[in-house]
Amino acid sequence: MLDETAPHAGTPPPLQLRDVTSGYGAAPVLHGVSLSVAPGEIVALLGKNGMGKTTLLKTALGILPLKGGTVLVGGTASAGLSPARLVALGVGYAPQEQPLFPDLTVRDNLRLALRSDRDLAAGLDHAASSFPFLRDRLRQRAGTLSGGEQKMLILARALMMRPRLLLVDEISEGLQPSVVARIAAILRAERAERGTAMLVVEQNLDFALGVADRWAVLKRGEIDDAGPSGPAMRGRILEHLSI
Repeated sequence: MLDETAPHAGTPPPLQLRDVTSGYGAAPVLHGVSLSVAPGEIVALLGKNGMGKTTLLKTALGILPLKGGTVLVGGTASAGLSPARLVALGVGYAPQEQPLFPDLTVRDNLRLALRSDRDLAAGLDHAASSFPFLRDRLRQRAGTLSGGEQKMLILARALMMRPRLLLVDEISEGLQPSVVARIAAILRAERAERGTAMLVVEQNLDFALGVADRWAVLKRGEIDDAGPSGPAMRGRILEHLSI
């Protein structure tokens, strides 16, 4: 186990995992993982398929139960909390599996992110400022969007919640480079404007290093290595990903 929990003073970290063990049924996938995301920080979680990255996100969200250790969201233990309580704590989630309602319009899918229609107009403006194509597609059924457009809709919906902590799972997968670059710019802008902390699960190394302050490589359910982002880290990370 490599403990990559960074020291914090004053404000609790938006996300802190301490010696977390989790998995499916009786089969453990995570083995004593420690990881933190500081206020306003973007951390990239890297690794091959099947190494436990999505399991880590689902454990942090309480979708999968803890088998050991502690998950703290803003200093509050997340085990057993309802999704509504996590949203109230400022957690947003852009999952990999595209959980849209395909027969609902784009507008109605975005509306689901808000607890009150009083915030809808401002939320739609924010979504359209990040993804301008949405402004002309509000009445279109979400299921008729392209795969890339659906991913952008998922991210826009998560950002409409104005989260303090955003968990993002493989958002760049299958997207053309221009769209990936656009999403990277949006994540950086969101952090700069709102101070949003993010844990970004990725396999696209260029995208991850382009948005993140720090990175960690997850291998066979453990943090194998971690460090600050930057071009000099590329070779070091590739060594871990190629084994």
